[in-house]
Amino acid sequence: MEADISTQAVGLASSADFSLMNLFIRADIIVKSVIILLIACSIYSWAVIIEKFRFFKRINQSTEEFETKFWNSKSAESFYNNLPSNIEDPMALVFKDAMQSLLKRKSRTDLNSRMTTMLETGIEKQINKISKGFTFLATVGSTAPFIGLFGTVWGIMNSFQSIAISRNTSLAIVAPGIAEALFATALGLLAAIPAVIAYNKFNNDTIKYTQRLENFSKRFLTII
Repeated sequence: MEADISTQAVGLASSADFSLMNLFIRADIIVKSVIILLIACSIYSWAVIIEKFRFFKRINQSTEEFETKFWNSKSAESFYNNLPSNIEDPMALVFKDAMQSLLKRKSRTDLNSRMTTMLETGIEKQINKISKGFTFLATVGSTAPFIGLFGTVWGIMNSFQSIAISRNTSLAIVAPGIAEALFATALGLLAAIPAVIAYNKFNNDTIKYTQRLENFSKRFLTII
């Protein structure tokens, strides 16, 4: 009798389909919701990562070109007058806003403190634009493993319920539920790891770029 049960369990386990699609189809609504949420977070995270990677590559190049042209120009005012209206480089926008404020002011009293405030405001404005999307990456990196763990716990609970209902502790009964549970954990890690790595990299790139803007502002103040 025991041999027959063992043979049946082995046969069920070998015939079970543990493909990712089949694991999703067999899962209940809670685990399915967790899986869909994690997949959506992962896809959107990669969209943010790719967009930010291209963005930093673009602004580093455009800022390098802007600084070269600016320090080779005859005067800040003439350079400002020749700036294109559709310029998107963050450093150029900081300079443009500062020059607009400078040229509109008739009084030159307390010019240094006013320009310092204007440049700091411009830098903060541009950094806020650059940092857009960082909060989502940080949120996914910190919460996705726990969301996956919730799906895992729920799946294991279902496995124990299957054992209790069938009164059969064979691997064929337990394995599908555990596989579904571990699938949720794997998706949680798959979503979290790239998000954390990307957040740390982009945050470090932002700090470096902020320092670059601040250095430009200090040098710009010395020529006013």
